[in-house]
Amino acid sequence: MRVFSYIFLLLIILLGITFATLNSEVVSINYYVGHRGFPLSLLLASAFAIGCLLGILMGTWLLLKAKVKNYRLRQRLELAEKEIENLRAIPLQDKH
Repeated sequence: MRVFSYIFLLLIILLGITFATLNSEVVSINYYVGHRGFPLSLLLASAFAIGCLLGILMGTWLLLKAKVKNYRLRQRLELAEKEIENLRAIPLQDKH
């Protein structure tokens, strides 16, 4: 299994190298105070990495929100179950 992971990693590195050599043109980026040139492959890889990081951050935020909501619901459920147990333990009184 470890051999397959090394082969997969090598394949990813080779694809990255070929991608970088095929897209080595310099692209000018104009921003408000100036401009600068970057290789196209670097800009594409940076945009992909930033997108992945933002996706991971958003997914983590949504997961944490769901876990907090789940915790609160469990607390309410435990309280309701305790209340039901207490109500069942109270003996019924006849009004004769």
